[in-house]
Amino acid sequence: MKTAVLGSGGWGTALALVLLENGNDVTLWSYFEEESRALQDTGENPMLKGVPLPKELGLTADLACVKGCPVVVLATPSFAVRTTARKLSPLLDPGTVVVSVSKGIEKDTSLTLTDAIGEELGPDFPVVALCGPSHAEEVGRRVPTAVVSASKDQKAAELVQDLFMNGRFRVYTSPDIVGVELGAALKNIIALCAGVCDGMGFGDNTKAALMTRGLTEIARLGVAMGGKRATFAGLTGVGDLIVTCTSMHSRNRRCGILIGQGVPVQEALTQIGAVVEGYYATATGKALAEKLGVDMPITQAAYSVLYEGKDPRAVLTELMTRAKKHEIEDSWL
Repeated sequence: MKTAVLGSGGWGTALALVLLENGNDVTLWSYFEEESRALQDTGENPMLKGVPLPKELGLTADLACVKGCPVVVLATPSFAVRTTARKLSPLLDPGTVVVSVSKGIEKDTSLTLTDAIGEELGPDFPVVALCGPSHAEEVGRRVPTAVVSASKDQKAAELVQDLFMNGRFRVYTSPDIVGVELGAALKNIIALCAGVCDGMGFGDNTKAALMTRGLTEIARLGVAMGGKRATFAGLTGVGDLIVTCTSMHSRNRRCGILIGQGVPVQEALTQIGAVVEGYYATATGKALAEKLGVDMPITQAAYSVLYEGKDPRAVLTELMTRAKKHEIEDSWL
């Protein structure tokens, strides 16, 4: 099948390689022409070092590459999803399935990314979210991985499942696109916090508590927004949380480590050298929690460190000394 992957970062490139491996005609689009030329000249993406780009992979900076593609994968950073979708609108054939693989919540509207895409494209284009515990570096190296294809349109979700699935990349389907997207986006907040705890020298006990209680508040918000509780026990809930909070592949965790070590927030973001989605997700997650009246103490604590300059150690003490509670009374189970 003719497909286009828009966004030549590590994740877009890794997914383009999966599609190519499955026998598809794949073009990888770069926003900057010089980036596309560099990929052609070197035969490698610097974000996937050691992974060669096959000659069969099309490389371009011309967005018209989407014309005639039954499936288009949108792999830009979250802040560029809406603007890219807007540019796509006049180029797509009616019925084209658009696959969102970015993780985040739109900053200005607090919409999920698939909802933002839907606003720009309208009802004639089925939208699918493809999410799960999937570091680009590992997918590029053909490490066995499992993800979820979620959509309100079952046929579109199954088409994406068939398109991507192979012996090392397993794809499940789900109708709960809200829960899948929120789990994938909000876990970045907890991963950033996990990094802060690592940077401050805390251990496994702290991280286990943070991940468990973090999942509770992610699910609490997800259910308030229409997601299903069971989704947060799945790949885009528990699974995504585990992989992002424990791996050095995670930009969110690495950024948190720097902050925990005393590096100022803006300097830490700069040192990472790529988009740290958890930083932006913290602000949108806090805004959604306040709008819906959902208690999210870890997200609030993260916001106070990232945006208000509070000391992480003092904030952790405040979290640990909150009023006593029963664990199950607000559980996501």
